Amino acid sequence: MQRYDMIVIGSGPSGRRAAIQAAKLGRQVLVVESQARVGGVSVHTGTIPSKTMRETVLNLSGWRERGFYGRAYRVKQDITSADIQARMVKTLEHEVDVLDHQFSRNGVKVLHGRAAFRSPYEIDVQTPGGEIVSAEGGAILIAVGTRPFRPGYVPFNGTNVFDSDEIVEIPKLPRSLTVIGAGVIGVEYATIFSALEVQVTLIEPRSSFLDFVDKELMEEFVHELRDRNVALRLGAEVTQIEFDANGRPLCRLSSGRDVASDVLLFAAGRMGATDGLNLPAAGLETDHRGRITVDPKTLQTAVPHIYAAGDVIGFPSLASTSMEQGRIAACHAFGIPTPPAPEFFPYGIYSVPEISTVGMSEEDVRKRGIPYECGVARFRETSRGHIMGLQSGMMKMIFSKKTRRLLGVHIVGEGATELIHIGQAVLNLKGTIDYFMENTFNYPTLAEAYKIASLDAWNRAFGPASAPIV
Repeated sequence: MQRYDMIVIGSGPSGRRAAIQAAKLGRQVLVVESQARVGGVSVHTGTIPSKTMRETVLNLSGWRERGFYGRAYRVKQDITSADIQARMVKTLEHEVDVLDHQFSRNGVKVLHGRAAFRSPYEIDVQTPGGEIVSAEGGAILIAVGTRPFRPGYVPFNGTNVFDSDEIVEIPKLPRSLTVIGAGVIGVEYATIFSALEVQVTLIEPRSSFLDFVDKELMEEFVHELRDRNVALRLGAEVTQIEFDANGRPLCRLSSGRDVASDVLLFAAGRMGATDGLNLPAAGLETDHRGRITVDPKTLQTAVPHIYAAGDVIGFPSLASTSMEQGRIAACHAFGIPTPPAPEFFPYGIYSVPEISTVGMSEEDVRKRGIPYECGVARFRETSRGHIMGLQSGMMKMIFSKKTRRLLGVHIVGEGATELIHIGQAVLNLKGTIDYFMENTFNYPTLAEAYKIASLDAWNRAFGPASAPIV
C-alpha cells in the first residue's frame, strides 16, 4: 500500500485545483479518476461541452448577425449534429491535454479506476483491468461531482429521451424538443436549441424559474423567450411520459395538456456521485441527494482529515467556485492560511441570451430594508450595441442611497458573463457609484453600459432634479 500526503477522488474543477495546489506545496498527491480520461463531468459531459455547443450554434447559425441581416440569415444552412460534435471533440482534446500536462509537470500521479473507502485513511481502487490498488492518504478530498437524477418514470433510451449528460452527444438534431426542468441546465439547453430554430417547450412544476435572479431581469429574459416562440409551461407537473403512435415522447401534464416532441430532455436535478465510495467505512453519510455536508470555511467533512468540494457538496455548484473550494481545502489540509472568501461571486448562466448576476437583487435589498435606487442601461443605447446589431440586452445596477455603495449588478444579453466582472470587482472592494461616474470606459464597448446605468441611478437618486447629469 502506497502512502500519499493527499488523495483526491475525482479530477473535475475542484479536484484538479486541489491536486495542483497540494503538489505546489511539495506534497505527494494521488488523483483517482473513474473515467478513462481526466477532467470529470465538467470537461466531458457538463460545462465545457455545453458551452462549446452553445458557441458552435451561435457561430454556425449566424445568431449574432441577425440584428443586421434579418432572422433568416444563416452562416450554414443545414447545421447537423456532426458539425457540433466536431468542434466539441477539438475543445475536449485540448482541455484534457492541458490537464494531463499540468498533472505531469507538477508530479501529480493519476490512477484510473473506481475508488471506495476501506477505512477513514485508506481507499481501494478497482482499475479497468479488474486489479485492486490500495492507497493511504494523510488527507483525502472527495471531488466526485454529480450525475443526472434519473427517476424511474422517465423512459431514458439514448435515442429520443436523454438526460443532461447524454444530450451533448445527440445523434441527430430534432425539429422539436421538450425540456423538463427549468433550472440552469434545462434553461441553457432549451435556449441553445431554440437558437437553432428548434421548437422548444420548457416544463417546470413551479410557477417561476431561476428564482435567484433579479425579477426584472427575468421579465426581460422571459419576454425574449416568448418572442422566439419558446413555449413555457410553468406550474405544470409531468404526470406520465409515454410514446405516441410515431414513437415520439409524449408528456402528460397535471394541467390536462399533452406535449409531444421529437426529443425529450430530462434536466430536473442532479445527484452526488457518492454511492460507490463506501462512505460508511470512512465514517461519513450523505443526504437524500447523495451530497456531503462540509464546513463552508474549511471544506472539512464530519471526519476532519477528509474534505469534500465541488458539486458533491451542493450549492452553488459552479465550476468557478468549485476550483476555489479545491484550493482552500488543499491549503487547509497542510496548514496554509487562506484569506476569507470574497463576500460576492458572480453567477453565469450560459443561455441564449446570457444571464450573469453578482451581489444583491432588488428583492434582496427590499427584504433588508435598505434605501436604494436602480439604474438601467439598454445595450441598444451603446454605440457598440449598434455596431453589433443588438436589439436586446440590459444591465441593471443597484446602489445604496445612504452610502452610495454598489449593491448588485444584473445583466442579460450578449457578453453578460464577461461584463459582470467589472461589477464584481467594485462590489467586493466596497466601491460606490462615484467609480462609474468618474472613470473612463473604452469606446465603443458594451462596458459603457456601466456608466449609462450609473448615470441613470444618479439622476434618479442623487443628482439635482433641475440639473441632471447627461
